Amino acid sequence: MRPGPGRLCETAVVRLFVAVTPPDTVLDAVARLRRPARPGVRWTTREQWHVTLRFLGEVDDPAPVVAALDRAVLPAAEARIGPRVGLLGRGVVMLPVAGLDGLAAAVVAATAGIGEPVGDRPFRGHLTLARVRRGGSARGLLGEELDRTFAVREVALVRSHLGAGPARYEVLHVRGLDPAPSAGA
Repeated sequence: MRPGPGRLCETAVVRLFVAVTPPDTVLDAVARLRRPARPGVRWTTREQWHVTLRFLGEVDDPAPVVAALDRAVLPAAEARIGPRVGLLGRGVVMLPVAGLDGLAAAVVAATAGIGEPVGDRPFRGHLTLARVRRGGSARGLLGEELDRTFAVREVALVRSHLGAGPARYEVLHVRGLDPAPSAGA
């Protein structure tokens, strides 16, 4: 995901989140996982694959989020995706992603007071593969293995466009992460 040309947004209220997108080599491995057609199961597309660090919801103006991210100390991270496809709640088929807790906490702290409150739920890094609707079944979709690590060097502020069909995502801003402190520092 990369920001498009022009203004940050064209409407007054936008639906936003801050996310990490795994590199193409990891996304290629995700794309090789089985994705059987199943009633009640809606698979996500490669363009939708990301790890949400903070969901902001509807925000009047993305500029304060951009400013908050740009002035924050956001540490680079090493993420691990996998080791196997699982279920989040009753309806999200996903790959767990570990190693992003500190980065997610820094993003939440930087954007405190903007958007929807975070609440008390702990961060659970994951990449959503499919959503299972009521009456559908995740049986046979779980347990497939994928185990990859990747360096996280940037986060993106993303606008979610909802409507007919799957959600479309538009990157509004990319923020490079601060280098990890060296062992001698």
